[in-house]
Amino acid sequence: MSTAILLISSPDQKGITAAVTNFIYQNNGNIEHADQHIDSNLNIFFMRIEWSLEDFSIPPSKLKTAFKPLADKFSMDWSLHFSGEKEKMAIFVSNKYHCLYDLLHKYKQGYLRCKIPLIISNHRQTKPIADYFNIPFFYSFKNSKSKKKAEAKEISLLKKEKIDSIVLARYMQIFGKNFVDNFRNKVINIHHSFLPAFAGKNPYRQAYRRGVKIIGATSHYVTEKLDKGPIIQQGTTGISHRDSLLDLKHKGQDLEKSVLSRAVQLHLDKKILVYKNKTVVFD
Repeated sequence: MSTAILLISSPDQKGITAAVTNFIYQNNGNIEHADQHIDSNLNIFFMRIEWSLEDFSIPPSKLKTAFKPLADKFSMDWSLHFSGEKEKMAIFVSNKYHCLYDLLHKYKQGYLRCKIPLIISNHRQTKPIADYFNIPFFYSFKNSKSKKKAEAKEISLLKKEKIDSIVLARYMQIFGKNFVDNFRNKVINIHHSFLPAFAGKNPYRQAYRRGVKIIGATSHYVTEKLDKGPIIQQGTTGISHRDSLLDLKHKGQDLEKSVLSRAVQLHLDKKILVYKNKTVVFD
């Protein structure tokens, strides 16, 4: 059954919840999911509400217009989505494939509610994977001299394909500001996150030598600052003194797959609101 989803943020004030739920009730809507949160420090109200469109008196094509007066009254930032819609999601990948395979398997099994019309990589050896899953592949070479021109071509291609969101499935490149501005809060990244942090090359080797007892992974939206964007999901797993360096790498890769997959699902299900470089992630 098709549903409508409203994502709302606004200055906190009395009557918002009642007004939104009453709008749905008065138009013969049946609420299926509703969740809200108030950031008391910033005085911001957040809400995700989903309702059935069966017997709803306002057709989807006129719903935005009908809701706008209420949104204006409460100074809302809001977006409207429909469960029948599928985002177009592009995947960027370099030469580590564990996250790519995991996403593509879930996609083929129908676990990800999206379309994947394009895989972009700075390594040609990724093409056989794209071919196997019957997804068009685009090779984009990058170095310090060609990066700006390559990103301009990527943006043009993504716009042509009407891409809604992008997943970096272990893509070992940093995007420039122009690219980020074109896809603000639409690019999802995954990276390891150790306690303590180990920067630079071979982080797993550094962690192994330090004898860490826990490793982690973080998925976040991409901003101009490397790995500093709004966090969507995180995960950790324990490490034993019996674990080898290879064990750490295997555990880390499994964690990266699960954390990234969960972040992508939350994004596609419209369960994330971004504010002040933070996120509200609804259940």
